[in-house]
Amino acid sequence: MRLLILLAALLPLAAQEAPKPEQEPAAPQKTGEAKPEEPKAEAPAGAAAAAPVGPASERVFSGSVDVGYRWVGDIGGNSDAYRTVVNLGDGPKVFNFDLSLQNPNGKWYDKVTAFGMGWGGDPNQTLRFDATKQRLYDFHFDYRNIAYYNFLPSFANPAVTPNPFQTERGYDIRRRSIDTELRFRPGTRIVPYLAYNRNWGSGRGVVDFVADLNEYPVSNGLYDNTDQYRAGVNLEFSRWHVTLEQGGTTFKDDQTVSTNDRNPGNRQTTFLGQTLFLSNLLQAYRVRGHGIFERALVTATPFSWLDLNGSLLYSEPQTDTQYTQVNTGNFVNQSTLQFFTSGTEFGAANANRPHTSGTISLEIRPLPRVRILEAWMTDRYHTASSLALTDLTAFSPGGLTTLGGDRLEANYNRQQVQVNIDVTRWLTVRAGHRYVWGDAVVRAPAATDLTFQQGELSQQVGLAGFQMRFGQKVWINGDAELASADRVYFRTSLSDYRKGTVRARYQLLPSLTLTGNFAALTNENPNPAIRFSLESYQTSAGFLWNPAGGKRITVLGDYTYSTFSSDAIYYVPQTLTPETSTYREQAHTATTLVDFSAPGKYGPRLSVGGSLFTSSGSRPTSFYTPLFKLGVPIYEKVQWFSEYRWYGMSETLYSYEGFRAHVFMTGLRLLR
Repeated sequence: MRLLILLAALLPLAAQEAPKPEQEPAAPQKTGEAKPEEPKAEAPAGAAAAAPVGPASERVFSGSVDVGYRWVGDIGGNSDAYRTVVNLGDGPKVFNFDLSLQNPNGKWYDKVTAFGMGWGGDPNQTLRFDATKQRLYDFHFDYRNIAYYNFLPSFANPAVTPNPFQTERGYDIRRRSIDTELRFRPGTRIVPYLAYNRNWGSGRGVVDFVADLNEYPVSNGLYDNTDQYRAGVNLEFSRWHVTLEQGGTTFKDDQTVSTNDRNPGNRQTTFLGQTLFLSNLLQAYRVRGHGIFERALVTATPFSWLDLNGSLLYSEPQTDTQYTQVNTGNFVNQSTLQFFTSGTEFGAANANRPHTSGTISLEIRPLPRVRILEAWMTDRYHTASSLALTDLTAFSPGGLTTLGGDRLEANYNRQQVQVNIDVTRWLTVRAGHRYVWGDAVVRAPAATDLTFQQGELSQQVGLAGFQMRFGQKVWINGDAELASADRVYFRTSLSDYRKGTVRARYQLLPSLTLTGNFAALTNENPNPAIRFSLESYQTSAGFLWNPAGGKRITVLGDYTYSTFSSDAIYYVPQTLTPETSTYREQAHTATTLVDFSAPGKYGPRLSVGGSLFTSSGSRPTSFYTPLFKLGVPIYEKVQWFSEYRWYGMSETLYSYEGFRAHVFMTGLRLLR
């Protein structure tokens, strides 16, 4: 509330006229000098076909729209794998649109723009709308609709699942988001603003219902949404800028797991002479959350040699959860070896999570060629929760109520200092140090006698880098990190790691650019109980050839060779014996595209190319996508285009996930 009170106090100031932007003053007219001649209203002869040129205040509409149709041929192989990886469908489409309406001296707006793509059922749909009026308002609206489909059969266990093509965990959902912001009096000293954001998703999926000694893939219905409201003010001055903001968030998450069919689960054998199965299930949980947050951001340049930045965020979200489960079938209690045919559970829980995060950074320039960068950040959240769970089964008609609480504390801190020195005009070197530390408290594993378990994080990282520039032809940039940690949170966390990257660009000819990149990462956790190691290397080279600025031909090519390997100790749940998890991959990735443009105003344009990925190792995979595009101008403001792609994926170890698909699209581009 403190920030809202401050905002209300500043609103009257926002209405005051701020200094106008600097502009060239009009040259005064000398005494006796003739006035410039006004443009004549009559159009010159023969100019009827040309677009009329109106005064500066006339509205001007421009843009382009791509409309057409896409055909997807018969999908060979696994259609679920195609939808998981590609997911393009048939039908009429608005592939792209980019529109602009300008009205320089309009009463309500100066410029309105709209941009979008993928409308007509594509997996990624976007819409962007902006409207501005100088020194009055600035409005932005952004909408996204993303389809998430993941039904890869390899998520099942082919060794025990009766149908190896039925996944045990999959999703078919739509994720949507809306972001809006309205700023008042942009370009003035005091700029209040209002914002609203909404993110929601809905759909269906498959999830495991886990009972003692068996698992049952069942249907899952999902819905969630998050609404966020923000209000704040920007204070813009010559040497400092401040943003004060306050907002609130509401959260909802509903999931329902259900089935009415007899489900044998993954167990293919009887237990103590009886068959375990699930005949009916209704499992649902309902989560509601809300919270208030406050945020402040500050940037300042108190001296010519010093820049300061800082931010602070505090929030305290709260959640309430209700859980219900009713299941029938034939089950067994593994601890008592008692069979039962029905079970009912009810649960209620709540949680409180105060969260504080902040950053401070500064840049000091003590000498003309020296810059010192210092940054510090902290992120702290503590979660406290309580639970009441009642279990009603056939052998405990009175019910068993469990009361409990959980606790999660996580504190993360990072401090970094770096010095940049311009040794010469063509060489800059960097050196620095990063220190990462933190602590956490979580629930202890059930196999221990502890209630909570503590963890700590401590890591030292050395930083180095350089940048070389030889005129406009050669540019080379390199960075390296060398880290050592004596405590980390997770088994696979970056611990004792070495990381390096080198990026280079060479302008061999005015029309030919060569690029190269190299990246390496090695990581080790020497703990005898973990013995985790990881190595990743990636080398790529590319070129761009566009003679005469790409007027007739443009050729683009890129190739990457990468390797990845990891080893880690894990314990088999059934026997608690140590085993080694090993993963290996060597991959080749290539992309090429050749554009041809025929001479003439209405000459066609042809693009040929595609991309490929092939790997060997733990999961050999091949993926190919050749591409052919043709565009032909029909008229000055109408173009016809067509595109053909072939998608093909195959896996040596999971051959049932391979697919092949022909995708063809055609349409018109309308220009204004």
